Amino acid sequence: MAKPKHSLDLAEQLCFSLYTAQRLVTAAYRPLLDALDLTYSQYVAMLVLWESAPLTMGELGTRLGLDYGTVTPLVKRLEAAGLVVRSRSTEDERTVHVAPTDAGHELRAKAVGIPDSIAEVMALEPAEFATLKESLEHLSANVAGSNE
Repeated sequence: MAKPKHSLDLAEQLCFSLYTAQRLVTAAYRPLLDALDLTYSQYVAMLVLWESAPLTMGELGTRLGLDYGTVTPLVKRLEAAGLVVRSRSTEDERTVHVAPTDAGHELRAKAVGIPDSIAEVMALEPAEFATLKESLEHLSANVAGSNE
């Protein structure tokens, strides 16, 4: 039997390093998002909608990497909070579009400082930030490609 290439030592597990970083970064977002009465999932959904609305529910799910069953309750909570509105397509009533309301657009002005606050917590140089982001995107693409 061939010797394994990788150890079972926790300290050598990339997945644990990713998990720890994700948990700590999400925790850093929490007080900033609590002030806006948003969860992290709601925040990233609003980021996408501020950037590209209106979007169909399917487009929003694709941009967030979420399936329809996960996006629907997320959007319903944003709608209940008065931040987005859903509307049926006039061409195909099965298609639902999502767009920020006036209150949703106003929230963007309150959220504008969040990326800088998080960048300060991360304390990465711009080149380190860019390299890390590129590496994580490459990793995500590789893992997604292996699951197809």
